[in-house]
Amino acid sequence: MKKKSANIFTLNIPSRTDNLEIIREFIIGIAKKFGFDDEGISEIELAVDEACANVIKHAYNYDENKKIDITVETNLSKLTITISDQGRGFDPGKLESPEQRLQKHARGGLGIALIKKVMDEVSFDLHPGSNHVKMVKYISNSN
Repeated sequence: MKKKSANIFTLNIPSRTDNLEIIREFIIGIAKKFGFDDEGISEIELAVDEACANVIKHAYNYDENKKIDITVETNLSKLTITISDQGRGFDPGKLESPEQRLQKHARGGLGIALIKKVMDEVSFDLHPGSNHVKMVKYISNSN
């Protein structure tokens, strides 16, 4: 498949759990068009779903009047997804490791670790009222 030059896709959607399916379809469609295999698509979908669920639950406390902004940029080698919200920020450095969570038999709290495992790069720019999570997946790691 011939790789596409840079493209930017955006989705601005209300912060509701029933919109996660729309978000997943948006991401799957772009990843397929860009040429990712089924495994790569599943990993990207999982990461975006986890990140958006975290926004809904933690940043917005299930406030359906808030919005999630998703920007997807493709170029010759990678897919870059930025998820933005205007909710509460957090300090990723203060999150417990998956091992600490398991030792405590704690439920949840593994979303960020999962995102980091399935994506090639993950970065955070977090400030109360202006939060951005950027995730990158390289096409060569998927094919």
